[in-house]
Amino acid sequence: MDLMDHLPRRLAQIAIALGVTLAGGTAGFMLIEHYSAFDAFYMTLTTITTVGNGEVGPLSHLGRIFNSFLIFFGVTVMLLAIGAMTQTIIELELNQFFGKRRAKKMIEKLQGHYIVCGFGRVGRGAADELRMQGANFVIVDHNEEKVERAIKEGMLAVLADASRDEVLREVGIDRAKGLIATLASDADNLFLILSARTLNSKIQLTARVAEQTSEDKLRRAGADFVFAPYNGTGHRMAQALLKPHVQQFIDFTTQNMEVKVNIEQVRVSARSPYVDSTIAGMQIRSEMGVIVLAIRNADGKMLFNPPSDTRIAVGDHLIVMGQEESLQKLESALNEAPA
Repeated sequence: MDLMDHLPRRLAQIAIALGVTLAGGTAGFMLIEHYSAFDAFYMTLTTITTVGNGEVGPLSHLGRIFNSFLIFFGVTVMLLAIGAMTQTIIELELNQFFGKRRAKKMIEKLQGHYIVCGFGRVGRGAADELRMQGANFVIVDHNEEKVERAIKEGMLAVLADASRDEVLREVGIDRAKGLIATLASDADNLFLILSARTLNSKIQLTARVAEQTSEDKLRRAGADFVFAPYNGTGHRMAQALLKPHVQQFIDFTTQNMEVKVNIEQVRVSARSPYVDSTIAGMQIRSEMGVIVLAIRNADGKMLFNPPSDTRIAVGDHLIVMGQEESLQKLESALNEAPA
């Protein structure tokens, strides 16, 4: 349990101790010296805080004895409360300092990672998918509550303005494989894409747009992929009514419903023994249980539903669908060296 979990309990204990002391002192002066409720409370407050404004009225012998115990107990409680608050403040400062230092060291070790800029609804969805796929990533957001939420969920997050070049450098954009721009406005995402493309010309950039008119601007700025989640959701809702079986299949392949089936891209390595083999010769479907949906050649050309006599070459990406174990088996086959 971290400090933030202990803090509410510690504050509650301090408040209860002070409340019990004030209530006990007030009740004691009302019973022994017959003070009014306000005078008794005021007498108790000045006693335990050692202000020393004098007695509200003359104290009897029994009243002085009670006041002596109240001074001892009340001052002790006040000192403990002050000490606990001081300790809490110091721990918070140290925790924040060492937390930032630890996060900085973890970021410095990242290679080929992804940067998620913005942890709103779209950013959270992107981060959840990256974590599910086992990818290394870091979140950047200027909202403290969102960053704390990401950290509590076990994610690496930084409280900063993602549109600043120095911030992008700190999260290792020069070593990053991709960046996801999900800031609040299209203008912010456009500026972020421009900055990211300038700092790393090879990085893959994905951006979210709210207005469809911004899509072309983001692509010209350097975004490789642009998504309009609100338009996309509307299209899917209509398709679910018009073509329910098609939508069910899409959900089946993208959301792991019923059976854990994924769609993956697998690159053909020069080390693979299957270079220049045909799809039929590899027996991908019969032996590995994987369906080849498309092949993206090294020159960028996409071949949909390739025939069985299609030969694969070094640098090709096979777009395949199958269960996780089958996909891992295919990836090993396409990347292992010949015996």
